[in-house]
Amino acid sequence: MLGAAAAIPAAMVAARAAADPGSGPDSGGTGAPAPAAPAPAAGRWAAERAAEWRKQAGWMVGCNYINANAGNQFEMFQAQTFDTARINTELGWARGVGMNVVRVFLQDQLWTADPAGFTQRLDTFLTMANANGIRVMFVLFDSCWDPNPKPGVQREPKPGVHNSTWVQSPGAAVLSSPDTSKLQAYATGVVKAFANDPRVVAWDVWNEPENLADSYPLAPPDKVAKVARLLPKAFEWARAGGPTQPLTSGVWADTRPEIRAIQLEQSDVISFHSYDPPEKFRSMAADLAEQGRPLLLTEYMARPQGSTIETILPICKELGIDAMQWGFVAGRSQTYYPWDSWKQPYVGARQPQQWFHDLLWPDGRPYRDAEVATMRTLTGRPQAAPAPAQAAQPAPSPAQPAPGQAAAQPVPAQAQAAPAQAQAAAPGLPAQGSPLPAQGSPLPAQGSPVPGAQ
Repeated sequence: MLGAAAAIPAAMVAARAAADPGSGPDSGGTGAPAPAAPAPAAGRWAAERAAEWRKQAGWMVGCNYINANAGNQFEMFQAQTFDTARINTELGWARGVGMNVVRVFLQDQLWTADPAGFTQRLDTFLTMANANGIRVMFVLFDSCWDPNPKPGVQREPKPGVHNSTWVQSPGAAVLSSPDTSKLQAYATGVVKAFANDPRVVAWDVWNEPENLADSYPLAPPDKVAKVARLLPKAFEWARAGGPTQPLTSGVWADTRPEIRAIQLEQSDVISFHSYDPPEKFRSMAADLAEQGRPLLLTEYMARPQGSTIETILPICKELGIDAMQWGFVAGRSQTYYPWDSWKQPYVGARQPQQWFHDLLWPDGRPYRDAEVATMRTLTGRPQAAPAPAQAAQPAPSPAQPAPGQAAAQPVPAQAQAAPAQAQAAAPGLPAQGSPLPAQGSPLPAQGSPVPGAQ
């Protein structure tokens, strides 16, 4: 039963709307009255089963993960750019800071083009994650950013712009087509391949379904109506794969009641996004707790808005809410820039005072030591001994590597521009105009950039 108690704070809607007009309350929609809440979903878990899953899974802490030298789902999982060395190293860093879960976005065209190959690469990813004590939540569909996804070589990120190459799944053309057979084959096929795999902890069926992504002009004008028709089918397709893991779709803005009703009625466990400060986050969590199911915070951390590791993660532990911040290692996704970079890129003298998302520099050093220390403490990861003080040294370069670094393995440009120690104020951003980590580029040689990561 849905009610006003599940309403999401308006501040969250306003923050997104300021960056993307398509996400605001006055941005249009279906043009028709909201339909009544659907009947309880066939195959949906009973609340008791969801509670048992929570008991078995324990408290999960992690991030929304994409490797630093990938800018979108294609670059992460296409055969030609699937970088196991980089991914394995970064998952080791994730383990070192105390993470035990990652949320990872997929793309339907990867399955359509090569089901067997894509499945094998997902299995390889799961093997690496499992070796580092990390479970995985896969995201099947996503309504955010570029509505015209194309496999193959991806365009370069736009300088100073947040997530400028990220793609939707499905894209506008497929979303507008009456033929959903390929989407059905993808959703059912991927879930079926890992339906009994303990390395997969949950399935996120559709990320922010009602996000209109108006930063791009190609989104269909009746996108919300199309998604409202397709979202129940997406849950049905995923359930047809016979998963032993729960299904969910994260609530994020109370602007589309027809979408929200489907999400909350279909989800086995309740997931949500909040980039709000502590008091508003507590209110949102309390409202959603009335659904009587485990809660998973699958997106948070926007430092300038008061959503931080230090302010939100302790509340999550107190309330037993799983928590996955947005971003991990700064790289091609450029999510260290704010959402409003889509309206005015951060180039030249225009620079933010602090990173928006992301936790580590490309060479594995924490952006802020206090954030990593907080995560380690709350997750029970032993704190590392402080590093010995060293005299300030110039930024390393391929020609003159820093001590312990091999000349054959240059530090990415962002890391070269980083200060010697993470600072609490405004440590700076990856260097403007410098190249981002290249696909397949070698990792910097290093001992343990995140102490205790191994």
